[in-house]
Amino acid sequence: MPRFLSTQAQIMKKHSIKVVLSCAAIMVGITGCKNSSLSSSKNISRATGWKINAKEGGFQYNSDFKEQETPPGTVFIEGGTFTKGRVQDDVMHDWNNTPTQQHVQSFYMDETEVTNKMYMEYLDYLKKVYPPENPRYENIYKGALPDTLVWRNRLGFNETMTNNYLRHPAYAEYPVVGVNWVQATQFAEWRTDRVNELMLAKEGYLQEEALYSALNGEVEGTFSTEAYLNNPESVYGGQIDSLQGKKKKDSIPVFAKRSSGVLMPEYRLPTETEWEYAAQALVGTREYNNYRGRKKYPWEGDYTRNGQRVGRGDQLANFKQGKGDYGGIAGWSDDGADITAPVKSYKPNDFGLYDMAGNVSEWVADVYRPIVDDEISDFNYFRGNIYTKKAIGEDGKVKILKDSIVYDTLPNGRIVAINLPGEIKEEPVGEEETYLRINFSKSDNRGYRDGDPGSSRFFERFSDDEDDARRMYDSPQHKVERDSTGKILRQYDTSNFRTSLINDEVRVYKGGSWRDRAYWLDPAQRRYLPQYMATDDIGFRCAMSRVGSKSKTKNKSVRHKKAK
Repeated sequence: MPRFLSTQAQIMKKHSIKVVLSCAAIMVGITGCKNSSLSSSKNISRATGWKINAKEGGFQYNSDFKEQETPPGTVFIEGGTFTKGRVQDDVMHDWNNTPTQQHVQSFYMDETEVTNKMYMEYLDYLKKVYPPENPRYENIYKGALPDTLVWRNRLGFNETMTNNYLRHPAYAEYPVVGVNWVQATQFAEWRTDRVNELMLAKEGYLQEEALYSALNGEVEGTFSTEAYLNNPESVYGGQIDSLQGKKKKDSIPVFAKRSSGVLMPEYRLPTETEWEYAAQALVGTREYNNYRGRKKYPWEGDYTRNGQRVGRGDQLANFKQGKGDYGGIAGWSDDGADITAPVKSYKPNDFGLYDMAGNVSEWVADVYRPIVDDEISDFNYFRGNIYTKKAIGEDGKVKILKDSIVYDTLPNGRIVAINLPGEIKEEPVGEEETYLRINFSKSDNRGYRDGDPGSSRFFERFSDDEDDARRMYDSPQHKVERDSTGKILRQYDTSNFRTSLINDEVRVYKGGSWRDRAYWLDPAQRRYLPQYMATDDIGFRCAMSRVGSKSKTKNKSVRHKKAK
């Protein structure tokens, strides 16, 4: 009898297991259906229930977009909180960068400084598309040329660099110098358009041959990202229809939009806050949600020499080590250079960025002020905003500069092209955009809360004579004009009563250079120079904002998991 009961129990146990397994299979099926439903819901509107990207028409959207692609030549810099400003002793007593707590959004930054080879590609493009032998285009190419005379010194022989540094292949991977701030921003705009052209060709919106059509003289226009987004039929001199790629359906042109997720944000100069954050690379000293100590240089430690077994004693950057010592003695060149050095000659910091100390100093986007006003902003801090909008014509469409070129004459008499043919005309924002706003009230915000009438202690608001008004920043005012024959007339400010060199056109540059002592290698150090000037020890690198998520790697902590 007990044996019979045991057999029955085994049969019932097996039956129970089958039931459980069947239920589990049903649940898996239900869950699978649910997940299948969720996976297809990306093309169903949660607002209306209508289909998205339906073949019949309706709302079209890139539902398959994952994340921004890393732009050419850059590395990803995950944003975060850090202490901006000098945390070491201020032996110079500048008091121009007191520590403030700031937060930076994620962005991309050039792995290296822009090199001679990279800048020569830019010059080659301008020369082919806008031939300087054509009087109409003469100043486009000439205005982009670096100033090679920056190498000259009254009591030094540097003619070899004057004649060879920019163009000789021996210096191809050296950082470009002699480029002023205005030229650096123009290079970034050109780079934006060339990269977006490539992205459109990769995604099938353009033929690959279209990339070289302007260079080869096959079209009389070129590509502008903003013009393409606002009036795509205008690019390539109105010949884009013949340059359409595989996405073109029959005779219907298909253009990418901002919502297509194909075009990248613009290349630009990094803000001072971004540059300093990237140079410090505190991510290498992170422990959970804190930093382990502070860093004096972009690398670990308080010294400029390598302390590791391999390469011990070598300098970790290219800088002036003492009076008359730019690179050690023969046979023991401990930093490997006397002037600039090829990029990637030294180890990168913890973000993977090279030469964030030494080699050349670098332009950043900010207008210089000795005060960082963190009471107004501690998020993406930047001084230099000038808000513009696209000019609209009488026909209600944006104005495209089809044949005209907008030039600017710099205070030193140099002429640079601000707008090239085919680009959109911009104008300052007006009352339509500023009326009853609380976040900004005018187009030009460079002097906000520091030198404008609302913040200056000595500004005489009602003075009849502007020159006699006591202003916080009373810098020299040189004038450059042209007479009726086109001759440049330079009028220097000879006043003996100017109180400062600071105005709205002086820009910050960061990082020590091959000419500087180790003191200037601290990422918090900041200096300024008029934006139209260039030197033999200032270069630049580009940055690009990241759109979308802050991080590329998903945080696996419980509090960051999606709610179920």
